[in-house]
Amino acid sequence: MSMNRRQFVQVAGSAALLPLVGASLSGCSPARSGPARVAVIGGGFGGATVATYLKKYDPKLEVTLIEPKTSYMTCPGSNWYLAGLRDAKSITHNYEGLKKRGINVVHDTVSSVDSDAKTIKLAGGKSLSYDKVVVSPGIDFKWGAVEGITEANAEKCPHAWQAGAQTELLKKQIEGMKQGGTFVMVSPPNPFRCPPGPYERVGMVAEYFKKNNPKAKILILDAKDAFSKQGLFLAAWQEVYGNMIEWVAGKDGGKVTKVDAATMTVYSGYGNIKADVINAIPAQKAASIAFTMGLTNESGFCPVNMLTFESTVKKDVYVIGDASIAGAMPKSGHSASSQGKICAAAIVNDLAGLPMQPAQHVNTCYSLISKDYAISVAGVYSLQDGKIAEIKGSGGVSPKDANADFRKMEADYTLGWYASITKDVWGTGA
Repeated sequence: MSMNRRQFVQVAGSAALLPLVGASLSGCSPARSGPARVAVIGGGFGGATVATYLKKYDPKLEVTLIEPKTSYMTCPGSNWYLAGLRDAKSITHNYEGLKKRGINVVHDTVSSVDSDAKTIKLAGGKSLSYDKVVVSPGIDFKWGAVEGITEANAEKCPHAWQAGAQTELLKKQIEGMKQGGTFVMVSPPNPFRCPPGPYERVGMVAEYFKKNNPKAKILILDAKDAFSKQGLFLAAWQEVYGNMIEWVAGKDGGKVTKVDAATMTVYSGYGNIKADVINAIPAQKAASIAFTMGLTNESGFCPVNMLTFESTVKKDVYVIGDASIAGAMPKSGHSASSQGKICAAAIVNDLAGLPMQPAQHVNTCYSLISKDYAISVAGVYSLQDGKIAEIKGSGGVSPKDANADFRKMEADYTLGWYASITKDVWGTGA
């Protein structure tokens, strides 16, 4: 790795890689009679970040964040909660910090957006106008892409890939699983939110089982033939949990063809597996508002100008985070936050009639294997031939043969990263 781990953590939690924004911006074009109005749809890592940095770059802007939830449980950290290492409160954030930053926070659901009239209609009956709108709605699921992985069956075979009630449900199932039982994860195909996430999850489930259900078995049936940090995960699972965890690649029969929630049976080329808990994570696409607004293409995600994150389909509409097609950047909370900062700069510059300069993005994904053992992957990205690509030689993964002290240090960095990024995004630390 060309960048020292401590240096990367410090850089990744800062705005050090951001482009310069015009020093004297008014938030309005010469023809505008008042401050520009920017609406942000979605209050997760991307939406809360872009709202924050819009106000930071130009305090005169009228920024409105629209988010139905009054509190937001993050997907990062939710696996720790399943292991019993964190409580729900510590990974749940409210919007008071954003209000203190001068952002108008509206807790409602967007029912429609008229991108020609530049108006947003809310489910509660109110409407608002905008000059620019940022859409950061996260993901939704391709229900039925695998037989039996349906929204109705998610109450019995939870995905827990949108943190909240589903996370609570999966935790109860893990805690209630019979001694020596079998936990089966159905891992989704690419692209999906948080590439290392399923594999951190099984480590955290194993952390719980090691203490409370030591004869339990964990089976991962995977649609893919490879996954993020694969070598590190496989070695770590063996080192910490012995033979408790088994991963089956798609080429070896891991691709699931059916989940029968009634009999708790998972059908695949590997065999028909009777499970006590099924964590069925569906294939994914952009959230429904992206489809309603006509922002998606045949991939189910939203094409954007990767310099500014403006939609290539609708003018003055920007898409960031998991819903966007952002080149080599993974769909992660850190990526969404990095994109939010760049998008905010692009909007402020455009409103002032200034060109946007190419900027660098950062991403890091820490994964706990156990309480005192973590691994990570990091990357720095730039615009190359119009697409976001990783800068050769930047970032990297944790060393393969690191000692226990190094793994413990990375576990400490994991918690430090979470506290730092949530403080930056929502104004509330952990």
